[in-house]
Formats: sequence, C-alpha cells, structure tokens
Amino acid sequence: MKNLVMTCLLLGCTTLVHANLVIEITQGRDDALPIAVVPFASSGGQPEEDIAAIIAANLHRSGQFRPLPAEDMLSRPSRGADIIWRDFRVMQSEYVVVGRSNRLEDGRYRVEYELHDVARGAQMVAASYTGSASQLRDMAHSISDKVFEQLTGIPGVFGTKILYVTMNERREHPFELQYADADGHRAQTILRSRQPIMSPSWSPDGSQVAYVSFEGDGLPKIYVHNLASSERRVVARESGINGAPAWSPDGTRLALTLSRDGAPEIYTLDLSTGRLVRRTNSRAIDTEPRWLPDGESLVFTSSRGGGPQIYRMDLRDNTVRRLTFEGPYNARPDVTPDGRYLVFVHRRDGRFQIGVQDMRRGTFNVLTASNMDESPSVAPNGTMIIYGTQQGGAGVLEAVSIDGRVRVALPSKEGEVREPAWSPFM
Repeated sequence: MKNLVMTCLLLGCTTLVHANLVIEITQGRDDALPIAVVPFASSGGQPEEDIAAIIAANLHRSGQFRPLPAEDMLSRPSRGADIIWRDFRVMQSEYVVVGRSNRLEDGRYRVEYELHDVARGAQMVAASYTGSASQLRDMAHSISDKVFEQLTGIPGVFGTKILYVTMNERREHPFELQYADADGHRAQTILRSRQPIMSPSWSPDGSQVAYVSFEGDGLPKIYVHNLASSERRVVARESGINGAPAWSPDGTRLALTLSRDGAPEIYTLDLSTGRLVRRTNSRAIDTEPRWLPDGESLVFTSSRGGGPQIYRMDLRDNTVRRLTFEGPYNARPDVTPDGRYLVFVHRRDGRFQIGVQDMRRGTFNVLTASNMDESPSVAPNGTMIIYGTQQGGAGVLEAVSIDGRVRVALPSKEGEVREPAWSPFM
C-alpha cells in the first residue's frame, strides 16, 4: 500500500481545465466492422462540434469498427432517401450513418441521425436529439452508444466518464483529481493538492466520488464528494489507515480498509447511519475490497496465505475462500458487472501485468505485456479495462479489452496520470 501520510490542500469547487487525455488506438480487431459515418449536414449555422467526426472516432477507438475516411466517400448523403448504395458497397462499408443538425431560433440544436445496413439497403435505427451547444458532444456520444449497441448487442460506454489522478511537478499543486469524458475530452478538476491523492471511486449513479485525503490534523480520512454541488463530507476518520473506499451496488454502503484495531482489515460502512461493521479478522493484511454485483459479497486482497492473493467473502456469514492461485502475487481486484470475470494485477517474471480470471470456467489469461501495471477498473459494459502503467518512467493510462484483442493508449500532455476509475452508465 502506498504511503498515506499526506496533507491535501483544497482550492474550492470543481473547475474546468484543458488537460484532456489524448486517446490513441494501438491495437484493434482484425475483423473490425467497416462503417461509414458521413459528415452531418447543417442548417441555421455550423455547430461548434463535428458530430460525425466524434462518432467515427468513438467507434474507431472501440477497436471493433473501421470507419471509412470522410475524404474517401463518393457521396455524402444526410438522409436515408439520398443514399446511393453502390457508393458505399464499392467502398466495402457494411453500414452507414447519416445525419443532420439544425440550429433553432432559441440557439439550441436539433440533431437527427439514421443507421443503415448497406447490403440490405435498409434502415436499422433513427432518432433525434435537442439540446444546447454544450450538449453536442453528449449527443454524439449517445449516437455512438446506440450505433455500437445496435451492431454488437452490447451497450456502448462512450457517454461514460473516467476518474483519475494527475501529477505535474511544475504546478503549484502538483496533484489533481480529475474526471473526463470516456474519450478524454472536457476534463474537470475536482480536487487540487500539494501531495498525492489516492483511491478515487464512483458512486453507482455517477453523482458522487469517494477518495482518501489528509487535511487539518494530518490524519487520513475518507471523503464523499458530490460532483454537482461540490459539497463533501468525511465518512471515515479512524486512527491509523483509512483507505480503499468502494461503493456498494445500491450506493448505501462503502467497503473500506481500516487499521483501527491493529492490522488493516475490511469493514463496511452504512452511509446513512455511520454504522461500521468489521468483516475480516486476520493477523494478515486485508485490503482493496470490491463489491460483487449481488451486493452481498466482496472480493479483496489478503496476505493471509503468505503473499498477496484475492479472496471472496460472503457478507451474510463472513465465510472466506481464496480465488487466485496463479503465481505468488495477485492484487487490486475488480469485477465485471455480470460478476463473471475477476480482473487484477498479476506478477509474472518480475513484471506486474493485468490478468483476468473467468470465475465460471476457472481459466486465467494475462492481457498486457508491460512491466508496471496497476489499478485496473472495468468499464460498465464489461468489455474494456482501464489501468495505470509506466511509459518512459512516467505514469500513463491504457485500456485493454477483456479478451486482449483491443488496446488503447491514453497519454496526457500535462504530466503523469494514475489511479483510473471508470464511471457507471451516466
């Protein structure tokens, strides 16, 4: 566990910043679906955002689609009735997205889109949105989600957020807790500090985050922070370690690590009553709890077997069983939303990499090939994992699909990035 003896200096409420992440796909699927996202027509004024470009970029970065470059398109229809099917068949596009935007008299935009199957020459889905200029990216992300789900059967996560910590020694307050769109844009700062910020996590409705901070008396405390109001409150200030907060699926409890009774142990905290319940009782280190989807079980890291391994606890009777057996080190667990896959940091040949274990079949795979991976967090649709790693001695974020076939890099132009957490569906 990292050093927790830090003192945080807060600088007011959430502010907009410009340190957007730059997301780059480094490996996609060989069988990626070819699709054409035609530049949207506009009337009443050009929108501030290129909606079609955002959609195409989202689909491309998923690794599952191969968008046709706009400059290669033989025609640019904005409605299904205007599509010349042979223009897209000759370019081998299996699907085509067309659309248009209209600026209304009140300054808002109406955005319409259609998804068509090129081979059948048939419309698959169509919808419209109305919103302000500041919501254009949200509309583009929503369209991306709908197209992705229509063609894969899996809900898209382009409208979600990622939470992370940045570090830049050139800033007066080097450490910042930030969140951004899943494509790295519209980054906002929640918290600024002269010292490291730790263990951020999302509430299940995406309205709040929990994190560890040292303030005032220099002791670690766990805060719950409301993103809309910037109001926050201390929910754990026990003596010793207060760390690793994780929200229950219904948002009513936190699982956390406390050392109030000596060794680090797992507790649950009822957020409405403040009632603490100790869940583990071991002389070893028990830490890094995460909830399973049933809300009645936890996975956590423990050294009770002689080295860090991942265990499962049933909260109804506090029974514990070991889950990981591959190698001497497995830690920092997370679980897919369906509860099937256990994701964690696995040490192999001295390298720390992201591993995944199928808890139904018992199979295990290593998904990454780097040396110092940490803090895996699973997307709310269960298809991707975001994690921290090292490049050139600096902390960066990367993402990998649950099957290892898609890889995405998320470098930052503003220093190091670490401790990511993928939001729920917003």
